[in-house]
Amino acid sequence: MPKIPLAFKVNGDTQEILVQPWQTLLEALRDELGLTGTKEGCSNGNCGACTVMVDGRAIVSCCTLAAEVEGQSVITVEGLAKGGNLDPLQEAFIEHGALQCGFCTPGFLVSARAFLNQNPHPSEHEIRLAIAGNLCRCTGYDKIVRAIMDVAQKGA
Repeated sequence: MPKIPLAFKVNGDTQEILVQPWQTLLEALRDELGLTGTKEGCSNGNCGACTVMVDGRAIVSCCTLAAEVEGQSVITVEGLAKGGNLDPLQEAFIEHGALQCGFCTPGFLVSARAFLNQNPHPSEHEIRLAIAGNLCRCTGYDKIVRAIMDVAQKGA
């Protein structure tokens, strides 16, 4: 089957690539664009390691066909930092030790950024609900929640 053209924005830059009709957004980001920060964990939408933002909404890219994002804006973990400066969430994750092996971290960061963009002053309970779709085997979640709460309290 022939590849189909796909035009969309990734981290603010317009991209035009060719993808297979069945290719996932995760595959397109990693294999076609070399954006390897987005991780493949479960391949069925249960772990959140592949979370990206599409038009400001957090989605799992392993369950999204690349063709579905035609004309939309995608933000990956690589797009969180601006002008060489880490996103406040990235800084807080470092400060609070909210990353261990780092495999799940990109998905948590993107999920948390999308959530804080919609709800800048959440409660701890709301934060825990917002990241419930992201799994971590190393940190136990408390450091992650504290990092997100810290950013929310600073209004960043």
